[in-house]
Amino acid sequence: MKKKWFTLAVLLPLFFLVSPAKADDTVDIVSDSTYAPFEFKDSDQTYKGIDVDIINEVAKRSNWTINQTFPGFDAAVNAVQSGQADALMAGTTITEERKKVFTFSDPYFDTNIIIATTKKNPISDYTQLKGQTVGVKNGTAAQQFLTEHRAEYGYSIKTFDTGDTMYNSLSTGAVDAVMDDEAVIQYAIQKGQDLALNMKGEAIGSFGFAVKKGSQYEYLVDDFNKALAAMKKDGSYDQIMTKWLGNIALSSNDASSDYGSLLSLTGTIGALATPVKSSYTIVSDSSFAPFEYQGKDGKYTGIDIELIKAIAEQQGFTITIQNPGFDAALNAVQAGQADGVIAGMTITDARKKIFDFSDAYYTSNIRLAVKKGSGLSSYEDLAGKTVGAKNGTSSYTYLEEHAATYGYTLKAFDEASTMYDSLNSGSIDALMDDEAVLLYAIQQGRDFETPMEGIATGTIGFAVKKGSNPELIEMFNNGLAELVKSGKYDDIMNKYFNANSDTETSSTATVDESTIWGLLKNNYGQLLSGLGITIGLALLSFAIAIIIGIIFGMFAVSPFKALRVTASVFVDVVRGIPLMIVAAFIFWGIPNFIESMTGQQSPINDFVAGTIALSLNSGAYIAEIVRGGIQAVPIGQMEASRSLGISYGTTMRKIILPQAAKLMLPNFINQFVITLKDTTIISAIGLVELFQAGKIIIARNYQSFRMYAILAIIYLIVITLLTRLARKLEKGGN
Repeated sequence: MKKKWFTLAVLLPLFFLVSPAKADDTVDIVSDSTYAPFEFKDSDQTYKGIDVDIINEVAKRSNWTINQTFPGFDAAVNAVQSGQADALMAGTTITEERKKVFTFSDPYFDTNIIIATTKKNPISDYTQLKGQTVGVKNGTAAQQFLTEHRAEYGYSIKTFDTGDTMYNSLSTGAVDAVMDDEAVIQYAIQKGQDLALNMKGEAIGSFGFAVKKGSQYEYLVDDFNKALAAMKKDGSYDQIMTKWLGNIALSSNDASSDYGSLLSLTGTIGALATPVKSSYTIVSDSSFAPFEYQGKDGKYTGIDIELIKAIAEQQGFTITIQNPGFDAALNAVQAGQADGVIAGMTITDARKKIFDFSDAYYTSNIRLAVKKGSGLSSYEDLAGKTVGAKNGTSSYTYLEEHAATYGYTLKAFDEASTMYDSLNSGSIDALMDDEAVLLYAIQQGRDFETPMEGIATGTIGFAVKKGSNPELIEMFNNGLAELVKSGKYDDIMNKYFNANSDTETSSTATVDESTIWGLLKNNYGQLLSGLGITIGLALLSFAIAIIIGIIFGMFAVSPFKALRVTASVFVDVVRGIPLMIVAAFIFWGIPNFIESMTGQQSPINDFVAGTIALSLNSGAYIAEIVRGGIQAVPIGQMEASRSLGISYGTTMRKIILPQAAKLMLPNFINQFVITLKDTTIISAIGLVELFQAGKIIIARNYQSFRMYAILAIIYLIVITLLTRLARKLEKGGN
């Protein structure tokens, strides 16, 4: 009977390998799961995006019946390679290496990759990346580009499996910059991500539809090409691209907003006031990005800094800029220690009693947006409709005050991305947001329109002490008007609010890794490095876990109730939370919490975070092993020892623990093996241990079967050797 089951177990994989083609004519198409705007799950829980719309239109024109699933990029690629799916539509860049594995269609989208940072840490040149850590998604053209130029620019690379983990790492300071597709970053900015683009992008290729090379589904590529050509000819392709990317092509260098049109100016164009002083001292805030903040070079930059410098140059007066902080800046002007202040200061009636203000150089308006073609053109049309606004904003306050007048229902949102998605999906009928942000979102592809004018909620201006330095206000107003006319003002604003980038062509190198020997020869260094991290992580975390486990295990059998309760709570909490969540919380959650409390980024090293997570997790299980081992020693031995007058501590150390250790040792070995295997989970936070190193290699060459076989053998050898070593130590201890 056992032989029969063994035979079935051996033949079962072969059955799937040689199983016949599907009986139906459905085409199984796999895609990425989180790659907006190409494919993503909207707030209505349905997948949408460029790839979804294109493949649906192609299927309609080609008379395909399709079943599209979204397992994620790596899983989708493996599904097509293994024959579990027929075709791949996942924003896949066409490369020479991938052509060895897949047959690609004609390109349907030309892509660029670009470096992004947080707004307060701009990087405008690759040379500034020296000594920095750049994040990139595993298996992408961006990863290949960064790898090729790493030695030239001196940065280190950190890989991630998904975009959300990569961008979370950027926000917490775990990486200094990221590189991704320009369309994806633009979409992320549009969705409210704290991202900035301050350098040129790289043209790295085109996206294509793909099937397994040599498979029976290569006819799908011909169908796709015919349908795509027809779509481009009749304009339906352009409609899809406009729907998701807007009317301005992403490769254009003119993706800018006309901020100057939002201002009301009184300055005289061409007029030059006469400076009274040889130099004016201008004070500003020290940390109010993007208006003023300190760059990594130690110099202050931002909208206010660039604006006042440009006006001074245009009007011909000399300035010295100081950044003491907002309150100190206002006090300096009032005390006469400084001549003017530009610090993103809102013009209010109360402040007008103390300061003379210039024309506003930034207007904060709120504005209503509706979906294109909705027919809503006035507030009266909103009767019976649902209008969204971000909670706690001027928009929410305005809508709340006028809800009874116009008869709409107000719905609050915590973040802009959810609110914008809700309007896009029809969950709400309109929304209200800051005008500049809203106009930018529309420019970047949101299919919205603004049928009514914005409502002013506040303006920002330059100021001097009331009654002093009137020429400074005059020069500011004249210079501002001149900058608006010349377009320099918009250039400054768009530098911080938008992403203007050129493209360059980069070459990519390919290597032959189609054999196990080729894989090992080309990647042994990477695999050894990952193996070293895996073993180091397992040994260090297990050593710490033993200490934690012994402490809490002893607590669990302590005669003191408080210690027993403490041990019980620790074990229940740690064992009740999945290891991946523990690691993610330590790596991303704690730095975010610290930043929210202190305003300072305190990133945690990924190896340290992984060590802490594994130590806590293994420590909780070891605590139970210790408790069980101690309790397995007959209680009579404790009672006999105590009756002889031997203390509790001495009894545990001399009598109980030596016997318990022999009982616990086999379980310790098992727990170490589990800890070593659990290191693969830590790859979720981007630590390049052995498993992650293997995935990086697979993403480059698509040799998944061979590489996973290599990884399996390596893990088997390492675990077997360490297990046998531990057992020898166990026997030696006996």
